Amino acid sequence: MIEEELNNRHQAYLKRRQFLKQCSLGMGGMALGGLLGCSTKTPTEQSVLTSLVEKLPQIAPKAKRVIFLHMAGAPSQLELFDYKPKLYDLDGQTCPDSLLEGKRFAFIKGVPKMLGPRVTFKQHGQSGAWVSELLPHFSKIVDDVCFLKSVKTDEFNHAPAQLFMHTGNPRTGRPGFGAWVTYGLGTENNDLPGFIVLVSGQSAPSAGKSIWGSGFLPSEYQGVQFRSKGEPVLYVADPKGISRNVRKDAIETINRLNKLEHQELGDPEILSRIAQYELAFRMQMTVPEATDVSSEPDYIHQLYGTTPGETSFANNCLLARRLVERGVRFVQLFHRGWDSHGSNEFESLEGGFLKRCKEVDQSMTALITDLKQRGLLEETLVVWGGEFGRTPMQENREGITNPFFGRDHHGDAFTMWMSGGGVKPGFTYGATDELGYSSIGGAVHVHDLQATILHQLGIDHEQLTYRFQGRDFRLTDVHGHVVKDILT
Repeated sequence: MIEEELNNRHQAYLKRRQFLKQCSLGMGGMALGGLLGCSTKTPTEQSVLTSLVEKLPQIAPKAKRVIFLHMAGAPSQLELFDYKPKLYDLDGQTCPDSLLEGKRFAFIKGVPKMLGPRVTFKQHGQSGAWVSELLPHFSKIVDDVCFLKSVKTDEFNHAPAQLFMHTGNPRTGRPGFGAWVTYGLGTENNDLPGFIVLVSGQSAPSAGKSIWGSGFLPSEYQGVQFRSKGEPVLYVADPKGISRNVRKDAIETINRLNKLEHQELGDPEILSRIAQYELAFRMQMTVPEATDVSSEPDYIHQLYGTTPGETSFANNCLLARRLVERGVRFVQLFHRGWDSHGSNEFESLEGGFLKRCKEVDQSMTALITDLKQRGLLEETLVVWGGEFGRTPMQENREGITNPFFGRDHHGDAFTMWMSGGGVKPGFTYGATDELGYSSIGGAVHVHDLQATILHQLGIDHEQLTYRFQGRDFRLTDVHGHVVKDILT
């Protein structure tokens, strides 16, 4: 009956009057599509799976997987990694006009005061890297880390900057970083998503779920959000009273209908829907085991500072290790709450900022240590940073100094770090001026960072493209250079 109904619909489409009635502006659209270079070919199921999943890297890869630790809200590099003694001397003095002329700020109005660091710094490890007192655990592994001291972004507000960091564009609609990577390389575990997202902290990132969406790529490449508390993936479990066999029969029936629909319409998104149904069914068996952090031995929980069942950055770090261990290609962690304007205690450098540092210090250090002791760090690239940095002057929103110490958004020069995956350990690249305000060498644009991460995965960022609306798109747009000086 189902096939008969679909056949009747197909015959209706073939009738001239029905065709013209349903077409409306479609004829003009097809003509325009031809002029713009849009393909008129209908991809088959096999061609789609081959072209979108089984792309081979063009470069010998140094990393097989990525863990991206994003501190949403943008932590102050001046209180963590970029030691500037001159700022202590200038604390409380009026900001020079030279730092304000021609600059755009998110909130600073008029002439603000300079703000010295609220912490002390020391050098650590054989590399002599400067780290503040707020990261006592992390200071012990600086010789496993490559610091980028002069990262630059084009955006200075949270949502656009987060989109820019993870999709290469400040507006919604583009694929997330992990979506691009799984589109290019696929996954090493067909029973788990290739791109998994973990969220902790105050709330979701300012840019929302669009930063891990699939954009114009087939939806099978979008990030799948896992939870560290409760059901790991919403709605993946069978409803009460529904057995696994019944669920299997239901999915097989739905996918038979989807395949008939694809044969009729040729829409490649239908193939993505089929793949997602099948993956969700397999995930019912693999997800509970993969996300069961309670099965880890006590010494691992002590290393990470984890408490099973909590929603925490620590639990997510441990879960990230378990996921890459099982072949997940791209794991993206967001920890929200780093916005430090000084407008209230939560957003102050002497309040909420201190708590955020304590929440991540032990667990992000444990992640590097654990990956290294398991032999996974060499092929896993760990990236840490926010969407931008912070100003060396105190924020004075609407020209009035905030009641707490805080800094405004700053995208011209901030610090990120990387570890493993073929980057130089115990190495610092780039530098800022004596105030930490501008780059004086080794600037790394966000597109350069993206190009470098893709390069380490064996992908030429200029070749990883997807044709949409008549032109080829890529993560790095028409920009980006691999930062070869940081690579082993």
